[in-house]
Amino acid sequence: MRIEDTDPARHAGIEYPMEVGSPAFAPIKIVEEKDKAVNVARQNAKQEYERIMEQAEILMKQARALQARLDATELVHRAKFSFNPIHGKIYHLYFDKRNAENILIQSGPSEWSCGIPENWTYSMAVKKLGDSTWALVEDDQLNKLNP
Repeated sequence: MRIEDTDPARHAGIEYPMEVGSPAFAPIKIVEEKDKAVNVARQNAKQEYERIMEQAEILMKQARALQARLDATELVHRAKFSFNPIHGKIYHLYFDKRNAENILIQSGPSEWSCGIPENWTYSMAVKKLGDSTWALVEDDQLNKLNP
C-alpha cells in the first residue's frame, strides 16, 4: 500500500514518517514514562512534605512556648506580691506551705543572707515581658546573670 500526501505542510504534523529521508522514531513506552513521572512526582511531594513538617514543628514549638508563657502569667497573677513589677526584670516565685499560696519576690534562692524561710519552697524564676506576659527563666540564663 502506498501513502500519498501532496500537502508538504501536513508532513510536519503527522505522527508517522511520510518520506524515506524522515528521521527514524520508535514508539514511546508509555508505562515506563508514567513510572518515571510518578517517581519524580513522589520525590518532589516528599521534599515538599518534609519542608511543611519542618514548618509545622516550628509552629508547634512556638505554640508550646506561648502556652508556657500563659501558664506562667496565670501563676504569677494568682501569686501574692506587694510591688509593681518592672518589664524585663527577673523575679522569683516561691510557694508558702503555711498559707498555701505563691509569693513573688525579687530575691533568688542563692541571694538570701540567712536562707529561704522554712515554710517556703522555690518554684521558678520568671521575667515580665513587654506584652505583660511572664516567661519562665531557665537555670542556664540565671547562671549567666549571677556567676
